[in-house]
Amino acid sequence: MAETPSPRRAVARRAAGGGVAGRRAAQLPPSVREKAPRDSLLATLGPEEAALLAPASGPSASASRPMLATPSERRTFGPEWLFERKLDGVRTLATRDDGEVRLFSRTARPVDRSYPEVAEALAGQHADGFTLDGEIVAHDDTGRTDFALLQRRMQLTDARRARATGVEITYHVFDLLRLDGVDLTRLPLRTRKSLLRRALDFDDPIRFTPHRNEGGQELLDEACARGWEGLVAKRADSRYQHRRSPAWLKLKCAVGQELVVGGFTEPSGSRAGFGALLLGYYEQGELRYAGRVGTGFDHTTLRLLRDGLDRIARPTSPFATPLRERGAHWVEPVLVAEIGFTEWTRDGLLRHPRFLGLRQDKKARDVVRERPGRA
Repeated sequence: MAETPSPRRAVARRAAGGGVAGRRAAQLPPSVREKAPRDSLLATLGPEEAALLAPASGPSASASRPMLATPSERRTFGPEWLFERKLDGVRTLATRDDGEVRLFSRTARPVDRSYPEVAEALAGQHADGFTLDGEIVAHDDTGRTDFALLQRRMQLTDARRARATGVEITYHVFDLLRLDGVDLTRLPLRTRKSLLRRALDFDDPIRFTPHRNEGGQELLDEACARGWEGLVAKRADSRYQHRRSPAWLKLKCAVGQELVVGGFTEPSGSRAGFGALLLGYYEQGELRYAGRVGTGFDHTTLRLLRDGLDRIARPTSPFATPLRERGAHWVEPVLVAEIGFTEWTRDGLLRHPRFLGLRQDKKARDVVRERPGRA
């Protein structure tokens, strides 16, 4: 029985054929024609976009730092924006070259062994020489993303143990930075997503992230009602920038952000582990106190966290100002926690905070107080 061609191969063969598609292939820059195979999807690009292509410097460079969204309170948008679901997982960049797949966290830490099924699925693709950007999530029984469930996989570096957790994960891919060894970051986002849709075969655990072409307050309200974390608004013509950019805006349903753990208090009564975590964020190079969180922990988390905190103990407070916390224990400010809360008080402290989980994909020194703007 003849092999059924993948969508990418079918399109690519048409691109390499005669007629208009063949002439477009000839319009690729010479350096790109030397790099990409004859049946490359890149031959379907028009001359203006083809001129933006260039050979990529390498897989590690393309996955070194992802583009980050800026928190925003903006709710009115024009037709130049598109909207994707904001996922509650871990940012993951994936590369494949000569059949070898590598997965990297937001901080460029290898995570191949934490999510072996994703690496295997990408190894089975027809495409090669690519870099993907996306989010790995765990879904609960209702289909909602569950960051606490994902935590059972995040801290494991043994592929067999990761599979043994029974936690099924999905890699939601939303951008294509490189294909056939060619840098795509100068192309408009809408074009990159079009290439992405055709470049891969999307079967579990790999999913294409769809988008809406219109959005605003009504779409955000709909997302919040469905239990989503929010939306990400992206300029359809934006290039991919390896930094935080106002071309991508983070529209949240609830208030929350990452904060640094600088200490903890002793437990009272029958509680195990610790009483509360002491939190902060960096401002002008100093760790500013943001408050304490004592809810959101189960017994196992309390015990495991206390073990980890004891290993990074220090004799003095890491915070810039003295704290009046009786019996506080101080730790090196290296752990990052995801914290949900209702609002910031006038004194700059968290109101009604709750612990959501630890973030191993973010550096403590990068944690600042998020101040949503109108951009």
